[in-house]
Amino acid sequence: MADDHNTLLNPAHSMPRQLVLLFACASGLSVANVYYAQPLLDALASEFAISLADVGVIVTATQLGSALALLLVVPLGDVVDRKRLMMAQLALLVLALTGVCVAASSKLLLLGMLAIGLLGTAMTQGLIAYAATAAAPAERGRVVGAAQSGVVIGLLLARVLAGFVADLTGWRGVYFLSAMVMLTLGVILWRVLPPQTRPLQQLSYVELIVSMFTLLGTERVLQIRGVIALLMFAAFSIFWSALVLPLSAPTYRFSHTAIGAFGLIGVLGALIAAKAGHWADRGLGQVTSGVALLLLLTSWIPLGYGTHSLYWLVMGIIMLDIGGQAIHVTNQSMIFSSQTHTHSRLVGCYMLFYAAGSGLGAIVSTSVYASSGWQGVCLLGAGVSGLALLFWLSTLRFMPKNR
Repeated sequence: MADDHNTLLNPAHSMPRQLVLLFACASGLSVANVYYAQPLLDALASEFAISLADVGVIVTATQLGSALALLLVVPLGDVVDRKRLMMAQLALLVLALTGVCVAASSKLLLLGMLAIGLLGTAMTQGLIAYAATAAAPAERGRVVGAAQSGVVIGLLLARVLAGFVADLTGWRGVYFLSAMVMLTLGVILWRVLPPQTRPLQQLSYVELIVSMFTLLGTERVLQIRGVIALLMFAAFSIFWSALVLPLSAPTYRFSHTAIGAFGLIGVLGALIAAKAGHWADRGLGQVTSGVALLLLLTSWIPLGYGTHSLYWLVMGIIMLDIGGQAIHVTNQSMIFSSQTHTHSRLVGCYMLFYAAGSGLGAIVSTSVYASSGWQGVCLLGAGVSGLALLFWLSTLRFMPKNR
């Protein structure tokens, strides 16, 4: 293990496969907490007397927590040893999950979801920044892609696990089980991950946060890929936040387990996402982006027929996930291509766009479904996806040729 640790901390060498796998698994388990609520929205709405039009606020609460984490917590990875930081975050996350498990009112539920979004996101993005910093430049896209694949698989399996456990024990059992899993993960990370020996930035906390806004104002690649991420994740959230509503209603009347199982379809997107990082390492990031954005847009055609045919729904989910996750990994590979000492702040800045898009998509999606049904949701998603494609085309002349 000592040799593995030395290799991890020396970016001149390839990262050992088992450490890449650890980063991927830990990232997936961390991010899953942010997504457990999506297939449970109907049950949460019923227990806490929240209308279907307003139930998207539960997802929005987690995304607000994510935004706070990205702005206030994730940047700490550039000035604090990441291992110790993650241990503190894990302990607080276990407490937050336990709090949601025993929540007795909608206010306590939303407060707990806010905390879960904050801590789950801080853990996930801290792990990705750790992996990006430790990877050699020539393999950074591949390593980030592998870690991101773990994130995608984690959030997809979160929906499946949440539905299955909810059918067996109720929605509270989902959060109790997750608290136990995160406690176990903390023990593993403490024993396996080494403390980082890289130089830490000598900045005060105020200077650290101010530097985030400096990066947002000066890094053109971050600005462009961030807006693409905002629109792409809004489209994602529009679909996944609304999906539980038609599938739990006539004519399908699926159980939570069955609804959550639809997330398994997106595993293919996670596998493609790892390849997208490899293509970005080879200078094909813009080609990958164009193909992925076009796939994202066209996915809404079969999704529009999803309430009439499960075949078209499955086809649309595959297209949506492949397109979206390929864009996400390509974005990160491009953003991480320089300034190793700012990786935590860069991922924090980038994922602020993600949190904004996901939160807006969730709250708008359920409102549109309540007023215009599934077809209205699909038209909204297609419009947002088309806007992302047009924005990307308009920015090609501003991007460096090798990206």
